Amino acid sequence: MRLIAITACPTGVAHTYIAEANLKKSAAKMGIDIVVETHGAVESEYHFTDEDIHNADAVLIAADKVIDTRRFKGKRIFKVPVARAAKDATGLLNNILSGALKPEATGNVSTTQNVDTPANASGKSIVSQLYIHLITGVNLMIPFVVAGGILIALSFSFGITAATPGDANFSPIAKMLSDVGGGAAFALMLPILSLGISKSISGNLGIVSGAVGGMLAVHTGAGFLGALFAGFLAGYITLAVVKYIQLPKVLAGLKPILIVPLLTVLLTGASMILVIGQPIKMLLEALTSFLQSMGNMNAAVMGLMIGVMVAFDMGGPLNKTVCMFAIGLMSTGIYEPIAACMAAGMVPPIGIALATTLFKRKFTAQERETGKVTYVLGLSFITEGAIPYAVSDPLRVIPAICAGSGLAGALSMGLGCASRAPHGGVFVLFIPNVITHVLAYIFAIAAGALLTAVILRVIKKDVNQTLTEGVKDVNQHEESFERG
Repeated sequence: MRLIAITACPTGVAHTYIAEANLKKSAAKMGIDIVVETHGAVESEYHFTDEDIHNADAVLIAADKVIDTRRFKGKRIFKVPVARAAKDATGLLNNILSGALKPEATGNVSTTQNVDTPANASGKSIVSQLYIHLITGVNLMIPFVVAGGILIALSFSFGITAATPGDANFSPIAKMLSDVGGGAAFALMLPILSLGISKSISGNLGIVSGAVGGMLAVHTGAGFLGALFAGFLAGYITLAVVKYIQLPKVLAGLKPILIVPLLTVLLTGASMILVIGQPIKMLLEALTSFLQSMGNMNAAVMGLMIGVMVAFDMGGPLNKTVCMFAIGLMSTGIYEPIAACMAAGMVPPIGIALATTLFKRKFTAQERETGKVTYVLGLSFITEGAIPYAVSDPLRVIPAICAGSGLAGALSMGLGCASRAPHGGVFVLFIPNVITHVLAYIFAIAAGALLTAVILRVIKKDVNQTLTEGVKDVNQHEESFERG
C-alpha cells in the first residue's frame, strides 16, 4: 500500500513530529510505503510531489486544524486527530488496511472552490469544528503572547516600576522593552485571537471583521472572553454574508473588497457594542473578583484541578484549553493560574526523566537514554515529552503524572506563586521579578516531579518482570493452540 500523510497539531511543536515519527516507524514494520508532510511550526522537510499524490492509494490526515484537501481530488481521505497517530500509529494503520476506519471524504472538492473560503471540514462533529476554530486562533495568538510576555518580564528585571517615567528606578531600556512587549505585541493578543478564529471559520474574508471584533473586545472591556465571542461571531457573520448576498457579475469584483468587509465589520461591531460587550465585561469582572478573593486553600484546590487537566492529555485539547484560559486571565492582571499551568506542564517530563535516572529497572535501555532528552523538554515546558512513556504504559504513567502535576499546581497557587511570563519554563526563573516567590515555585515543581517518580517506582513493573510475563503469555497461547 502507498500512503501519503499529513500531521498537524494546533501549536505545531510536538504532536506534529511525534505523529510523523511513529507513522514512519510503524509503516516500515508493516511494509507500507509512506511519505509524511508536517504542517508544524517549522517548514516541512518534505512536500508531496504530483507523483506522490498520483501514486498514493489513500491520504491520511492526522490533524487538529483545518487542512486544505483540494490537491487530493479523487483520493480516499482518512481524517483522525493527531493524537491518535502519535499514540497508536500501528493500530491506526491496521484500521486503514482492514477497512475498520472509513474514509471521511473522497477528495473530490471542486477545483473552482473559492480560495478565500476554508478547507472542507465535512465529517467532523460541530464540537470538533468549534474546537479546531478555537485552537487555530490560539495558535496564531501564542507567539504574540510569548514574545510580549517575555519582553515585559525582561523589563521587570530592571525593577517593577523601572518602565514608569519619573520613577526613581526609571530606565529607558526597561520602558522600551515594556512598550514593545506590552504596548505592541501583548496588546495585539486579543485582536489576533479573534482574527484567527474568524479566519478559520470563513477564510481570508473573515480577517477584517475578526480583527475589528477583537479590538472592540479590548475597547468594551470584554477582554479575553469577549474576543472569543467576537471571533466566532465575525466568522459566522462573514459566512452568511458571502453565502446569501449575491451580486450581478459586473459588480462581483466589489464583493471581497467592499461589500463583505463593510457589512461584516458593521454587523460584528454593532453586536459587540450594543449586545455582547457589556454582559461579557460584567461576567469577566465577576470572574476576576472571584479569583482575586480566593484564600490559599481554595487557590490550592483550583491549582490541583489545573495541574491534573494540564497533565492528563500531555499537550492535547484539554491541556491547551486550560493554558489558553490562564493566558486570558493574564490580560486582567491575574498571573497565578499561568504559573500553575507552567509548573504542572513541566512536571510530567521531568518526573518521568527523574524516574529513568533513579529507578532504572523500571525502564528499557532505550527509555533511559531518551530520559536524558526528556529532562530538557520538561525544563522547557514541553509537556509532550511524556507522550512516548505514556503510550507504552498508559495505565501507570498517566495516573503518576496527573498526581505529580496536581501537586505542583496546588502548591504553586496555594503558596501564591505568579508568573509574568506565559512560557519559557525554568529559564524564566533567572529573570528577576518574573516569578513571584521563586523558591516556593521551584519547590512546587520539584515536589511534583518527585511524586511522579516515586509513584512510577511503586506501580510500574520491572522491565525483566514484564518481559517474563510476556513470554509466559506467549507460552500459554501456544499451549492453548496445541490443545485446541
